[in-house]
Amino acid sequence: MPTINHDFDAEALYRALLEQVRTGLAGVPDAAIVGIHSGGAWLAERLASDLDLKARLGFIDVSFYRDDYAKKGLHPDVKPTHIGFNVDGATIVLVDDVLFTGRTTRAAINVLFDYGRPACIKLAALADRGGRELPVAPDFVGVRTSLARNQLLSLARDAAGQLSLTIEDDNADSEQ
Repeated sequence: MPTINHDFDAEALYRALLEQVRTGLAGVPDAAIVGIHSGGAWLAERLASDLDLKARLGFIDVSFYRDDYAKKGLHPDVKPTHIGFNVDGATIVLVDDVLFTGRTTRAAINVLFDYGRPACIKLAALADRGGRELPVAPDFVGVRTSLARNQLLSLARDAAGQLSLTIEDDNADSEQ
């Protein structure tokens, strides 16, 4: 399993993820892309643009759906959920930046089911860092790696839209 370092090429990972999603959605009639705020939303925007699915692009915030909401409280940067297409019967690619415990994915699936019943939900993540607490696995992934529990992978986007992925120490020992 490759190890991510500070010189990690997030743009190369995105291109690999894009090709996996493109292949996985070939011939799928009701495909849609839904990004989890904020890093997943950035990736979803690019995927939808590159796959010509801008009309079937949505964004969700899982803040109120997390099972640790009472423990962690409300994140100060809550974004609106917006899904402007019919979820019923759609094949949805749910996009997150970093997959860790699986709790964000579980919460995002709950949000999606509030909007309808998709035919299928496929999970795409730029990085899978392991450490799962729930039985969740990505269908499409840029890289799989392992980090110490007190480390985070942090996705950033500059003004030109270029992505970077860095390892940070998490002194609060919070979960992604």
